Amino acid sequence: MTVAIAALLAGGAQAQLVIEKGSDDRINWQSLEDFGAAHADLQGQSVTILGPWLGPDQELFTSIVDYFEDATGATVNYSGSDSFEQQIVIDSEAGSPPDMAVLPQPGLAAELAAKGHLRDLGEDTAQWVRDNYAAGDSWAALGTYAGADGAEKFFAFPYKADVKSLVWYVPENFEDAGYELPETYEELKALTEQIAADGETPWCIGLGSGGATGWPATDWVEDLMLRLNTPEDYDAWTTNALPFNDPKVVAAIEEFGWFAKNEDFVAGGPASVSSTDFRESPNGLFESPPACYMHRQASFIPSFFPEDMMVGEDYDFFYFPAPADGSLGQPVLGGGTLFAVFSDNPVAMAFIDFLKTPAAHELWMAQSGFTTPHTGVNMEAYADDTRRKMGQILLDATTFRFDGSDLMPGAIGAGAFWTAMVDFVGGASAQEVADRVQETWAALN
Repeated sequence: MTVAIAALLAGGAQAQLVIEKGSDDRINWQSLEDFGAAHADLQGQSVTILGPWLGPDQELFTSIVDYFEDATGATVNYSGSDSFEQQIVIDSEAGSPPDMAVLPQPGLAAELAAKGHLRDLGEDTAQWVRDNYAAGDSWAALGTYAGADGAEKFFAFPYKADVKSLVWYVPENFEDAGYELPETYEELKALTEQIAADGETPWCIGLGSGGATGWPATDWVEDLMLRLNTPEDYDAWTTNALPFNDPKVVAAIEEFGWFAKNEDFVAGGPASVSSTDFRESPNGLFESPPACYMHRQASFIPSFFPEDMMVGEDYDFFYFPAPADGSLGQPVLGGGTLFAVFSDNPVAMAFIDFLKTPAAHELWMAQSGFTTPHTGVNMEAYADDTRRKMGQILLDATTFRFDGSDLMPGAIGAGAFWTAMVDFVGGASAQEVADRVQETWAALN
């Protein structure tokens, strides 16, 4: 009986593989074979991983983990937590962290690194990211922080990205009106003016989100910061090295106002922007006649579209375009997850190597909810055209920057910045609200 159970456990990972090895030619199976051959010494060992993924996300991640276990003979024990951010800090401070953690915010990773809790992943791994991810310098920088000794090292490996620089629209509405998709920021503004001149409303914008009202506007400002200023300015802004009331930031807020504070440009007029719930805001796209033609929001927003809508037919999206002169390249705003190592367990470092394989990305791509900047993946592995298009946006990016408000102190990014955007749309000037945020930030120091 014991032998039978042991055999069952040993073969369990292979029996549960969501895609049978070798059965799908979109997957780079050879990368898994090569990885397994290089880590044959892990047989019988184990690693613990703590992360924020629960429900479907946990199932998808563990389906990828199965291939690591199958290739190495090691066991992965993953635990998901709905209070992950608090739990990982508590466990680290108590000296009992997991071997690895899935970190949804670079700020949290930076804090853990500064306290000496994270293991250096090495310059070789940082260089691998630079060489194998589109906008690789951006991704390597995202996982690089000062350690307890003050020296900057690569502490967090990026995996699974999300795209925010998206504009949603209804193809039939564009076709009926004869509108073409804008390819530059100037064309986007010209299209906005053209739609208004035709007596229609270009945009639906809603900032309502209960106690978090205002956050959708922060994404607008972040995208505009990347289209009006350099990535270095953006980085300085998120740390307050560039003050929040600097003319560059004020100009980006005013640029948001060009869209949101014009009676002719936004459904319901500026007065409705803050009171309209962000989940209901895109509904205007689907009214007949349309209440608006465009809606800027991240990749998750179709979850709130009317039921039975088909992407590519009933709705679609395009990249929030960059300026025509090309001086700022193709910046993409987004989010993502980072894997960090807390122990000297060799299985943990091997798991980082596993995440470098194209297969570790393609196997999730072939299911759902995954996009990657890995330039070595087979784009045909994406399960649908939606994710493939988002993945292409990541591959075309020359700069990737994480959501700025998530990088700022909570009192700013999840407080003063939100309030400032509501006040701004309500009639306050960009300079006025920026000054207020800067006063709050200065008080934190």
